[in-house]
Amino acid sequence: MKLTTVEQTQAFGRRLAAVLRPGDLVLLAGPLGAGKTALVQGIGAGLGVQGPITSPTFVIARVHRGPVPLVHADAYRLGDRPDPRAEIDDLDLDAAAEEAVTVVEWGAGLVEQLNDEYLLVRIDRLDDDTRVIELVPHGGDWARRLERM
Repeated sequence: MKLTTVEQTQAFGRRLAAVLRPGDLVLLAGPLGAGKTALVQGIGAGLGVQGPITSPTFVIARVHRGPVPLVHADAYRLGDRPDPRAEIDDLDLDAAAEEAVTVVEWGAGLVEQLNDEYLLVRIDRLDDDTRVIELVPHGGDWARRLERM
């Protein structure tokens, strides 16, 4: 799927939110400026969470309250330890995992252990600022759910 504006990326996030449910883990992968946070803004809007969604790069993780809470984490700055997964464990992201949708930017290779079933969203940014999004389901009923989008 190709998206050409931030608004289209946010709209895609709202569509994705329609197939998300509490307990879901979504990993976002892509270069700086690819639109990961814009996608999460759309997901948050689709879930009906309260307050603005901004990049959690400096606070590492935020919880946004709503009918289905959203845990938004950014693993970009993690990695000072020999095993960065220990830092993920310190964030205690699994504490709210049952009742929230958890979205982790830069989480590939670090947070998959939080859930046997997860969705990897790859976002690539082309030279003309077009975003190309690929959804890669892992386990569970993700493939069936994504067909509804």
